[in-house]
Amino acid sequence: MYDVIIVGGGLAGLVNAILLARSGFEVALFEKNSYPFHRVCGEYISNEVKPFLIRNGLFPTDLNPTEISKFKLTSTNGKRAELPLKMGGFGFSRFAFDHFLFQQAQAAGVTILQNHKVTAIEFENDEFQIIANRQSYQSKLVIGAYGKRSMLDKSRKFMNKKSPYLGVKYHVKIDLPIDEIALHNFQNGYCGISQVENNTFNLCYLSHRDNLKNKSIDEMETTTLYENPFLKSIWDNADFVFEKPEVINEISFEKKELIHNHILMCGDTAGMITPLCGNGMAIAIRSAKLLSDLIILEWNKGNFNRHQIEEKYRMHWHQNFSSRLWTGRQIQKLFGSKWSSNLAVELIKNQWVGNGIIRLTHGHPF
Repeated sequence: MYDVIIVGGGLAGLVNAILLARSGFEVALFEKNSYPFHRVCGEYISNEVKPFLIRNGLFPTDLNPTEISKFKLTSTNGKRAELPLKMGGFGFSRFAFDHFLFQQAQAAGVTILQNHKVTAIEFENDEFQIIANRQSYQSKLVIGAYGKRSMLDKSRKFMNKKSPYLGVKYHVKIDLPIDEIALHNFQNGYCGISQVENNTFNLCYLSHRDNLKNKSIDEMETTTLYENPFLKSIWDNADFVFEKPEVINEISFEKKELIHNHILMCGDTAGMITPLCGNGMAIAIRSAKLLSDLIILEWNKGNFNRHQIEEKYRMHWHQNFSSRLWTGRQIQKLFGSKWSSNLAVELIKNQWVGNGIIRLTHGHPF
């Protein structure tokens, strides 16, 4: 029996686990993989979360994070715009950053069950029963932090609408500006590239599945991504670190139920901002801080009230993230075609407009 069980060991799951365990909670975290491992992710984090990470000993300075202060945008046919990032950000691979947070969670006393895939979450008599690897575990609260899409989501409404997007990620060695994050459009998709640790760049793109019809990923890249001269240059000049890319299918940006069957969803499980906004990692971290603070506050009142936690979480989530996610969905309409991506480039060339768009998808430092 645990106070809190967390399903999923990404950023949202690990940060929740660390903060709750440090506050005296008995916490178990279930992760279906074994650390360290790669995830499909843009691996750029805005500086809005940096004060929080430093304050809580969760900023891995030893990894020598890349400081990113510039943004470049290109259209499908290679027109470009550049913009300074007022807030800026930094780059870590999920391989390194998640592993660092995993070690911090272990030090905080979290019970971490690696290679444990949760297959069922049941709520009855005001407590949860979790089934993982054919064993049963109980808790008072469950946090769902298992990522973009899972079989555990089969009864959630957003699963009824099939998503047309897949994500592909590589790590590459290439001579590019280390202080810049670039976003390159191609037909029905866009690709981000920025530096992480060890002089390595993360190269991650989102594509509509129509691009992949009757093609391999390699064929899609040479026929579709190469139409953008910046992307062709990257592929021609980069040394690819991975033997094969990390791939994830059916990435959904639909609205998701924040609380389902009393499970408190967090990070991408609660809602995904479109990758072109470059702020999913920051939202995952911020949402974990928001949720764990609320649980600690309500728990310490001595009279546990599940309804209060759920209602306050809905309110705080809406205040912090609803408009950012909505803005991201609207901005995405400006990407993935020649006409709209050229329009986006022209908008970004106006720094007042460009900074305004970035401001709408980012939060304040905390």
